[in-house]
Amino acid sequence: DGVVGSEKVKSNNLNVKVPTLELEAKEKGTEEEPPRESDINLLDVSSDYPRDKHISIQRHLADLEKLADLREDEKKPCPLCPEEKFKACYGHKLHRHLQNLHWKVSVEFEGYRMCICHLSCHPVKPNLAGDQALSKVGAHYHCIVCSATITRRTDMIGHVNRHVNKGETEARFVPVRAPKSSYEVVKESATDVQVLPNHSTPQKTDSYFNPKMKLNRQLIFCALAVLAGERKPIECLDAFGATGIMGLQWAKHLRSSVKVTINDCNENSVTMIKENCHLNKMKVKLNIKEEDNDKTTGDGEENTDTIEVTKMDANVIMHLRSFDFIHLDPFGTSVNYLDSAFRNVRNLGIVSLTATDISSLYAKAQHVALRHYGCNIVRTEYYKELAARIVIAAVTRAAARCNKGIEVLLAVALEHFVLVVVRVLRGPSPADDSAKKIRYLIHCQWCEERVFQKEGSMLEENPYQQLPCDCHGSMPGKTAVLLGPLWSGALFNSGFLRRMLLEAVQYGLDEAQPLLKTLVCEAECTTSKHFSTHGSGEENKQEECGVYIKTQSISAESNLVPGKQKSQEELRGVAKRQRGEHSAEHPPFYYNIHRHSIKGMNMPKLNKFLNYLWEAGYRVSRTHFDPMGVRTNAPLAQFKTVLMKYSTPTYTGGQAEGPVHLPAEVQLAGEVPAAAELQEEEAELAEDDKSGAAAAAFTQSCPGRCAAD
Repeated sequence: DGVVGSEKVKSNNLNVKVPTLELEAKEKGTEEEPPRESDINLLDVSSDYPRDKHISIQRHLADLEKLADLREDEKKPCPLCPEEKFKACYGHKLHRHLQNLHWKVSVEFEGYRMCICHLSCHPVKPNLAGDQALSKVGAHYHCIVCSATITRRTDMIGHVNRHVNKGETEARFVPVRAPKSSYEVVKESATDVQVLPNHSTPQKTDSYFNPKMKLNRQLIFCALAVLAGERKPIECLDAFGATGIMGLQWAKHLRSSVKVTINDCNENSVTMIKENCHLNKMKVKLNIKEEDNDKTTGDGEENTDTIEVTKMDANVIMHLRSFDFIHLDPFGTSVNYLDSAFRNVRNLGIVSLTATDISSLYAKAQHVALRHYGCNIVRTEYYKELAARIVIAAVTRAAARCNKGIEVLLAVALEHFVLVVVRVLRGPSPADDSAKKIRYLIHCQWCEERVFQKEGSMLEENPYQQLPCDCHGSMPGKTAVLLGPLWSGALFNSGFLRRMLLEAVQYGLDEAQPLLKTLVCEAECTTSKHFSTHGSGEENKQEECGVYIKTQSISAESNLVPGKQKSQEELRGVAKRQRGEHSAEHPPFYYNIHRHSIKGMNMPKLNKFLNYLWEAGYRVSRTHFDPMGVRTNAPLAQFKTVLMKYSTPTYTGGQAEGPVHLPAEVQLAGEVPAAAELQEEEAELAEDDKSGAAAAAFTQSCPGRCAAD
């Protein structure tokens, strides 16, 4: 095929190896036609040229011309084309051929040029016969790293870039890791890790490291720190280690409270995890096989700074061993690993998973969501919360298959990922209770009102009547769609989130603190104005301890920690006073204030609008899913009424800012002047050629006039 030193040359129909060409030519003499001079020169062009590279890979054009042995008085064939394609010619013509056809369209890599080759080393598909096959197919490139033959130049460039991202060098068929000088050292949360230059490109490097996921890693660390405060030591698993940054942070900060296991199925990643452990002065315990041949690297016995590194498939290690804390962060969806995760996780343990297949979860690829999660979804204003409920529904079904229930502690959906943290409750009763919370969602496509379908086995004649809106009666045709099945329960546990916030403050995780404060307010459905970190800390601690050991059929008061019985009556009284505010689950979904704004009206500020809803008697809070979203238990009609009431008309005459101050009788009736009527009256004033000051004065007196009318 023209491969130097190892393969055979077929350009002259000789079935012999290249190193024996010259020897056999001397022995046979004139019995056979001697091989071409270009084939003899295939062995070496220069002394520094590696012997395992193809002849089409050269450093300079002069080296390629040496292969052809250009002479003005003698015709020479092209060394990269068969005689049927390019006949022998004189030197000046052959020089133009090599320069324009082979060298000009080459692919450059570390000083070498991979020129296009027309020899018969690339397999020809039997779709053409005879001379057409030789003239139509056969052009290809030879990879300098793995000796693969690739037809298109753009594909060859991408192929070489993948080798560069993986750190593979010039060794043939054997991937060699990049030298240490090409590594970058990244520091995050007092932890150093070595990464490759293109570490942020998934599926193209073994050491994938995404700096944008720092917030995700901090949230997972806080959840593990809370669990480590309950019981010590706990066994935790990072099933997809990559660089090992997450497991190293666990072991470095929590130390004796955790026993960390970092797993990855890629050999290069496992090697890098070991190097990063030594970089952070951690000892490595190797456990490649399940036999009793464990080996600990380093001096002395195993101590608290030891990390176990395994090279297994994630499903295998979760089937073989039990853990208290499991984190899943594969590339894309994690539904393939849920059954294994819930099979051996211990009771009251925590399973966290990060889903990065946001194109399907955010309803951009709806067919993929149906295939992976079995959910029918459409793009809505609350698509991020919809994605979180889709993932939790898949987690619930996987846990129920193992006779386990779940309690959702945290659900976060941001730009790049969806993070779900759940606590495992072992037993068929919790599994049944969790499975009952998976329901379908009825979504109105006209006004975007939504409601979960009621429980029951009886079929309704018109299930869309469950919607609070009347679009199904006033609009023709089908006005609503059925989405799901989705998780219909709570997305947050306020007590657990408060303890996570305390851990974030203790370890100085600045990026996670604002988000955790927002999540606490969202879980309790209150505004930041009424948020307090220390107001009811002791009461929340007792409630949280009850949450840890209870099932969904047992009350919190009967599961308080022993030794606290003398304060039970006091706690029960506080619970009664705050039952409507803290005991009830937060309202599902949220409304975007911009999406429901009124045309021609200026909306109030978001924080002021939250106060208006709260004063109207509704539970209200902001949401991390949408910076302009409002989570409230108010129906959409009441939401729009309050928004209309405190919106101001848009005028160019200098309308004063603030809400429209209406008379008492108008406020009780809930009537406000319509924007269209105000615009008509202003147009009439413009026709009468009234001055701008008079128009402004009329505008300010519009509410009183409308009320009097």
